[in-house]
Amino acid sequence: MASKREAVTLYVAGHEVTISNPRKVLFPQPGYTKLELAHYYLAVAEGALRGAGGRPNMLVRYPDGIEGEHFYQKRAPKSRPRWIEVVELRFPSGRSAEEVVPRDAAALAWLANLACLELHPHPVRAEDLEHPDELRVDLDPVPGVEWKQIQQVATVTHGVLRDFRLVGWPKTSGSRGMHVCVRLERRWGFDEVRRAALALAREVERRAPTLATSKWWKEERHGVFVDYNQNAKDRTVAAAYSVRPTPDARVSAPLAWDEVEVCNPADFTLASMPARFEKRGDPHAGIDQNAGSLDGLLELFERQGLGDAPWPPHYRRQASEPRRAPPSKRRLPLIEIGRARRKEDALSGLARWKARHPEAAAHLQPADVLVDAMRGRYSTWTRIRVNLQHVPEALRPDQEPLDPDEKIRSSS
Repeated sequence: MASKREAVTLYVAGHEVTISNPRKVLFPQPGYTKLELAHYYLAVAEGALRGAGGRPNMLVRYPDGIEGEHFYQKRAPKSRPRWIEVVELRFPSGRSAEEVVPRDAAALAWLANLACLELHPHPVRAEDLEHPDELRVDLDPVPGVEWKQIQQVATVTHGVLRDFRLVGWPKTSGSRGMHVCVRLERRWGFDEVRRAALALAREVERRAPTLATSKWWKEERHGVFVDYNQNAKDRTVAAAYSVRPTPDARVSAPLAWDEVEVCNPADFTLASMPARFEKRGDPHAGIDQNAGSLDGLLELFERQGLGDAPWPPHYRRQASEPRRAPPSKRRLPLIEIGRARRKEDALSGLARWKARHPEAAAHLQPADVLVDAMRGRYSTWTRIRVNLQHVPEALRPDQEPLDPDEKIRSSS
């Protein structure tokens, strides 16, 4: 490793990778730098490539650290080494983009130099972009749900998968939830994989109706949402070993099933994961040897007889999809508080609303505050709504002008 003009050159997998501004701090509280991010990905490269390697990846970049602006980058940078592989993807919007396909540790180090914390791989291989080889179960808790409940729903999910002869590989999301990855034979298209994921979500809800839900609209959810729509084409989740933008630099940590009931997501960070990886290796080392069949879940979908469920809002309405009208448009007493590019600004608007209406705010339950991360072309923005269902009618405030009210392009 050589240093020159505030840059560090790493020699990795037969390539030279320059880390510019290596002392740039990305995580202010622990002081982790861009160079430390690169060393982290080199330390866990085998596992990180098992999760994201050989696949087109959307990059989530934080050039000014986690407290600065970040952006989503689908298109590979035009200025890139010749040895960085790309593949062209076509999206439901009709657009296309060449996305980065990491193949080795050098590619991971190069991405770290871009301050790319999170890798978001598509569930397809670069050699076959139309047939997913992974079904993804995203366990997403509503506000107020404790970690223990997520662990319980993960255990139920494990049981459903086992009953349908599928092998699930759990990991913390690195944020509030948990993911379960299921390797598949490459025999089905995106719509079939999503349909199987929907059947799985409904079966988890049937087995644990007080703990889990498959309801798409936030206003109808309770407990842990089993997000089947993460399997729609163009949807991605953070890969195993991705670093998340939390103050303590948590990572999405692969787990063995006997760890699920006892693990604490705070134990898995940029600082702690390399030692864990060196000591025990990758808990998902066998994932590629366990590709399964969707036949059972697709048969379950037909037996359930419930038809399709809502798709994400920016997708063209499907012929089999029910009427795309959220409950808030039909019956729930929902008001919108504000919209902002920065989540912190939107939450400040919520605090001001609560200060203006303390009696109403006192009746709100955690799940009544709906914080929506809305994805735009290159970044996310935040919308905050409040469900007044637990507020007595006499105390319910009317809809007020949005605070803040930032005009944001929502097209993705």
